Amino acid sequence: MIVSLFYVILAILGLSFLIFIHELGHYWMARRVGMKVDTFSIGFGKPIFSWLRDGVKWQIGWLPFGGYVKIAGMENESDPTISPYDIPDGFYGKTPWQRIKVAFMGPFTNLVFAFLLFGLLWSLGGRDKNFAEVTSKIGWVDPKSELFATGIRPGDEVASYDGHTFKGLKDHVYAAITGVGDVTIQGYKASKNESEKKPFEVNVKGYQNPFASKKGFNTLGILAPANYIIYDRMPNGAENPLPEGSPLINSGLQYGDRLVWADGEVIYSSAQLESILNDHKALLTIQRDDNLFLARVARLSISELKLDPQFKEELIDWQFEADLKSTKIQQLLALPYNLTNDGVVENPLKFIDKDYETEAFPTHSFDAFDEPLKVGDKIVAVDGTPVTKASEIFKVIQSHKVNIIVQRNPSTLQKDSWKQADFDFDRNFKFSELQKITQTIGTNKIITSANDFHLLKSVSPKTVADFERTPEKDALRVTDLLAKQKEIDSIQDPEKRALQNQLLKQYENRLLLGLPHQDLRVSYNPPPLEMFFNVVEEIWRTLGSLLTGAMSAEWLSGPVGIVQVVHNNWMIGIKEALYWIAAISVNLGMLNLLPIPVLDGGTILLSFIEMITRKRANPKVLEWVVLPFAALLVMFFIFVTYHDIARIFGK
Repeated sequence: MIVSLFYVILAILGLSFLIFIHELGHYWMARRVGMKVDTFSIGFGKPIFSWLRDGVKWQIGWLPFGGYVKIAGMENESDPTISPYDIPDGFYGKTPWQRIKVAFMGPFTNLVFAFLLFGLLWSLGGRDKNFAEVTSKIGWVDPKSELFATGIRPGDEVASYDGHTFKGLKDHVYAAITGVGDVTIQGYKASKNESEKKPFEVNVKGYQNPFASKKGFNTLGILAPANYIIYDRMPNGAENPLPEGSPLINSGLQYGDRLVWADGEVIYSSAQLESILNDHKALLTIQRDDNLFLARVARLSISELKLDPQFKEELIDWQFEADLKSTKIQQLLALPYNLTNDGVVENPLKFIDKDYETEAFPTHSFDAFDEPLKVGDKIVAVDGTPVTKASEIFKVIQSHKVNIIVQRNPSTLQKDSWKQADFDFDRNFKFSELQKITQTIGTNKIITSANDFHLLKSVSPKTVADFERTPEKDALRVTDLLAKQKEIDSIQDPEKRALQNQLLKQYENRLLLGLPHQDLRVSYNPPPLEMFFNVVEEIWRTLGSLLTGAMSAEWLSGPVGIVQVVHNNWMIGIKEALYWIAAISVNLGMLNLLPIPVLDGGTILLSFIEMITRKRANPKVLEWVVLPFAALLVMFFIFVTYHDIARIFGK
């Protein structure tokens, strides 16, 4: 708590310094053009200490965050009858061009300071990031999305969104919440050979993210970037034991192992792995003519299938042969195929509900492993366990075992450059070696190792509740669930309430391996100018999206949210904090240049109008113009602060 408070103070002081140098820029230029500066305040509120220097009252406010410069004539409170243009050495007593220079110098100071910070970061070697933050590779695609229907899959690479070059993780989110209508995604299809990558271009619309707790948070279908799944010691070298009850205990998993394959799929992300664990599919070894191959087939409750009396009798026979007679037949699982007694496919089964049929036989298969079986296919193994009869198949599919392959090569897990990371992800992955193992799963000639690749012992995933079960922990879990359910029940909006109930159910019932994994660390160090203009581009895109209505203002951060971001990054490290302070400084400079009367850009605009028309604006008119915008600015800050606080407290 004390450490967190310390970083909060550092965050506030960092932001206050940005405001201070902004005002210092105004001060320096005002003195340079001959304006009289009355006060320079470091902080706000009643001064706790002040001194006079060169005719300027310097003071420290009791709230030492930020500051302001008071130039003669800007607030003419002593005698309202005197025009601000007639105050000697006042702000409005100078030429429009001099006023423009004073107004511009504040934002300009922020922009220069930001560039210097970016330069410092670059000279220090940049920042360390996780591979997931910089990769263009897709980690997981929503199977129900329009993007999935176009053929985009994990491992494919995104090159751009709507013509904007892809730069990192946040672009996946940014493109979805700012895109209007169809968003054009360009990229490259994954390939076993780097030279064979083929470009793609698809157009898709954003939709509600199925895993977002907040309504209106859109996605284009990419639910996660690619990431390494590495089991190793903690970054500081400390032990990182598997949690008690983890299915991976005694599986053969070792420190330094990278999980690369599970149940027929090359694994590109932890999100993809979680989907495999929870899709309830069986990994079948199939013999078709003289060929053996792997297939993934849905395991469904018998109650979901429309069975003819003859096949139902066969299932009951298999139930007794498999010694499953203590369980009601309707509660058991089955494959969606009518099988002969020796496990040969005769025909697909019918379903009571069309939704279950779509789940078992989706319109768009994930890959060749998910293609429907054909009449005459023979099942020779389930989840790697050889079978010879339908009753054996029936018995094995009642439990779910996952086959996992890891890569064990320390040289492939060294910290990489962000420019090289995607290339090395592919280069270090030898599909031919992997296939030497996968082609033997479920056969009598199983190969468990091929160079860097090793097949672990098959494991059965568990639900959250099944880990480290004790009466005390079960009681705490029930109490926590009741509290969460009570909070959900208090939500007035029925759609939001239903969404939260669905997410809670998914969370509680999800299957896990109990794998405390890490991502690969990547050195990220683009040139200062590139970092600077990346932030500038993001600001313009955000402003454009706000004006077109593509992006809601509730996603913006106010002072509270900005302090939280800087606080979080101080806790990560000083380099991350320096980057965000620089980025916020660019924002402060750019936004102050907007042509809104209450901002520096508004002052510049009004001064330009005066230069062109050669007419001074009436002071009363200036007041009428500024006051409404000042009121709107205050309301805007209240609005974004409310949403900042709501996000922090999870409401």
